[in-house]
Amino acid sequence: MRLTVLGCAGSFPGPDSAASGYLVQADDADGRTWTVLLDLGNGALSALQRYGDPTRLDAIGLSHLHADHVADMVVLNVLRRYRPEGPCAPVAVHGPTGTADRLAQLAGKDPATSTDGQFDVVEWRAGSRVVVGPLVLEPVPVEHPIPAFGIRVSGPSDADPARTVTLAYTGDTDACAGLDDLAAGVDLLLSEAAYVEGRDDASRGVHLTGRRAGEAAARGGAGRLVLTHIPAWNDPAVTVSEASAVYDGPIELAHPGGVHVL
Repeated sequence: MRLTVLGCAGSFPGPDSAASGYLVQADDADGRTWTVLLDLGNGALSALQRYGDPTRLDAIGLSHLHADHVADMVVLNVLRRYRPEGPCAPVAVHGPTGTADRLAQLAGKDPATSTDGQFDVVEWRAGSRVVVGPLVLEPVPVEHPIPAFGIRVSGPSDADPARTVTLAYTGDTDACAGLDDLAAGVDLLLSEAAYVEGRDDASRGVHLTGRRAGEAAARGGAGRLVLTHIPAWNDPAVTVSEASAVYDGPIELAHPGGVHVL
């Protein structure tokens, strides 16, 4: 199983990165590569064309419906619908309640940009797993101002395909029981860390700090921690320092094009 970072900027595209977007891929026993896209925020479609194939997605999982996580879904629809070879077959899009309406809202009223026919929208159900080839997706409700999910993805180890490994993507969340469920026993925790200790203490129920991400990784026994969704106005070194004070495992900063092999 491989995780490729398409965009990792927090809340808006930064000068060096698109907003949130991640590819998770794994090969089955026949050598066929299965691809799941997790979120597609502002600008992430550009990177998707660089590091993957927008016409060969097997499923899309949306953590929540803020624009920095879904805005490029509308232009992904345009690419898949109007390519010279003809429209792609619909791809399953798993997301919170209201996903179809949100995509329609972003597309506007022009029939030419309608997402009908490209996206087969399925609402997440907590505790209900989604199987995509050798990958298994499990949505976990987390704390954010709108309905939001973290996503656990299990699949074959790259080094030993007979062994199952798991990564967890927090989406956007504050510390909560769902975050602990996400982080429990994972090989890799891909955690947002948009806030800074002290500066953002009054804004709870929205985002994690580096420290709170590190605490979740430590409580869950995560094998490694990858910090993401850091806004351009933050110093990433501060975020890493906060996390390393409470978690003694490997810590990395997400960056566009970064590949994490499990």
